[in-house]
Amino acid sequence: MKHVLIIDESSLFREYLRLKLEENHIEVSIGINSMDGISKMHAIVPDLIILDYHLSRQGYMEVLRQKKSGVNTTNTPVIILAGKIDQNQLIGLIQYNVKKVFSKPIKADAILSTISEILGIPMTIDESPSIVEVHANDNIIFIEIAKGLNRDKLDLLRFKIMELVELYDIRVPKVILMLSDIKLSFADTSNMQKLLTTIIEASRVRMKYMRVLTNDDFVRQFIMGKNEYADIGVVTNLQNAMDGLLALNDGDLGRAEKKAEIIGDRILQAAARESKEDMVLKFDAEAKNISMELMKNVLKDLKIAVIDDDIIILEIVKNTFSKTGAVVHTFGGGADFLKAAVEMNFDLVFLDLNMPGVDGFQVLSALQTWEISYPVIILSANSQRDVMIKAIQMGVRSYLIKPLKPEEIFRKSLEILKTNF
Repeated sequence: MKHVLIIDESSLFREYLRLKLEENHIEVSIGINSMDGISKMHAIVPDLIILDYHLSRQGYMEVLRQKKSGVNTTNTPVIILAGKIDQNQLIGLIQYNVKKVFSKPIKADAILSTISEILGIPMTIDESPSIVEVHANDNIIFIEIAKGLNRDKLDLLRFKIMELVELYDIRVPKVILMLSDIKLSFADTSNMQKLLTTIIEASRVRMKYMRVLTNDDFVRQFIMGKNEYADIGVVTNLQNAMDGLLALNDGDLGRAEKKAEIIGDRILQAAARESKEDMVLKFDAEAKNISMELMKNVLKDLKIAVIDDDIIILEIVKNTFSKTGAVVHTFGGGADFLKAAVEMNFDLVFLDLNMPGVDGFQVLSALQTWEISYPVIILSANSQRDVMIKAIQMGVRSYLIKPLKPEEIFRKSLEILKTNF
């Protein structure tokens, strides 16, 4: 039996990969960090090592050096998983018998196929077409599935949802399942059941807080025909899905959320009267729950663009990233940003939608025309639900609601730049 060592600090990712490999009769050992991984590597001499590039403490390079120096492990093949890695670093990995580097979030079919090829054993892989996108915003988990239902990607979906619930500490989740460009039939019954079960179990959503957006007759009949799904709302447009969920409150929770919004508005207004030093102290306090070491690891040397006509918003985002090693470029309008986008590459973009002159929608359209693909986080005021929905319909899934809080800015950046699934 082949033996694979997984060295990754994400417990969710380790568990996902362990389950998939064991399903295919591959023995798996786990290293929860670099030191643990090195110890197990020398003890078991695995047939393959799957290694996270962003390990803390001794780091991935120490694992590779120890592997190369070991008589029994020097030729062991390695798969590297990384959020971002430049070409020079890739070349340097060849000497350590690194066979493949995958970017996170991972593509299930690609990594399983590579493992199968390296180990020389067949693996059961569902190759049916399917696109699965998941994001969390405003305590709503957006799940979009197109083309079809792929069972491997449904397994991946379970862990993606759990990852987002954990990242945002979502206590009362709401779910919008968007089944776009998809036509199902009776043959898809088991996969449809698996999809709903996966979402409900992974998110722990109460069914009255779940909406399924679809125009497919089979999906509608499947959900409405089962008593256990009686509380799930089936809708035909995003506006109805959003309005229905936003109108639902959980007793005092709704009043508490509204109170928090009012307090947030007052804090933002007060920020305009504070000095820059006072603002930085406030940011440090609010962001205390996010590991600065983690943020430096993820954001070091990345180029971030912030486009907003509100100077306070520009200062908030710029100061939030001031200690992470990221380079932040601020733009007071869409036209200035588009001029820069022709010559510069950005790793992450924060974009206000409602600006005079060239607004956020025109910026998005221009980027699409130029075939420039940036991870974009849109900025929206609470009163702009219709604007937010329009942006989602244009394909932008990530947004932040003003007033902005450093901890939420960090969490959204982590979701975009360092999620595993």
